[in-house]
Amino acid sequence: APELEELLHFYASSIGALSSLRKLSDTFKSVKNIQLSIGTIGSYSNYLAEAFIIQRAKRYDIKGKRYIDSPSKVYFEDLGIRNACLDFRQTEPNHLMENLIYNELRARGFLVDVVAMTVREKNEDGKLQQKQLEIDFIANQGDSRYYIQSVYQIPDDSKRDQEYRPLLKIDDSFRKVVITYNDVPSYTNDYGILTIGLPDFLLNPQSLNL
Repeated sequence: APELEELLHFYASSIGALSSLRKLSDTFKSVKNIQLSIGTIGSYSNYLAEAFIIQRAKRYDIKGKRYIDSPSKVYFEDLGIRNACLDFRQTEPNHLMENLIYNELRARGFLVDVVAMTVREKNEDGKLQQKQLEIDFIANQGDSRYYIQSVYQIPDDSKRDQEYRPLLKIDDSFRKVVITYNDVPSYTNDYGILTIGLPDFLLNPQSLNL
């Protein structure tokens, strides 16, 4: 069906982005001028998942300790299929890296979700306000848990602080990890956050415990 192909192309061009069935339905109507009901999109998405083309990562509310059904993130089981869907035009290395980390965690037997959290912080006027923060992955396996940020590059301290910030809001003792594309020496900072390069993560099955 052409609609199924359009949906596959949409997922291929937005890996790692939050999406909901309603948002997809609205997008098809406004951008493609295609009428697709929420139910039909849900069925098509299930077909793609059952065919092992895509996987959904649910959002987990770390404070409320509950899953949020919508929106969720979609990743491709095979990045070659994803790239072929787009004729190898839309590379986006940061999103491909995030998808690759998700796949590797799944291959290692982890249950992988996305962390959502609401925090209260002071704004520039000194007033408390609620902010939504996100951690790319929470990986669970038995009694083990890891919080993981996928960061393509960390060019300066500002970017580092931005990526560390959500991890520092987690008030448990499970391991917190930042994976960066560059082949950097692994190190753990004073807050217990491990930073490792993507090559070390992929080549060493015990890399999260360095």
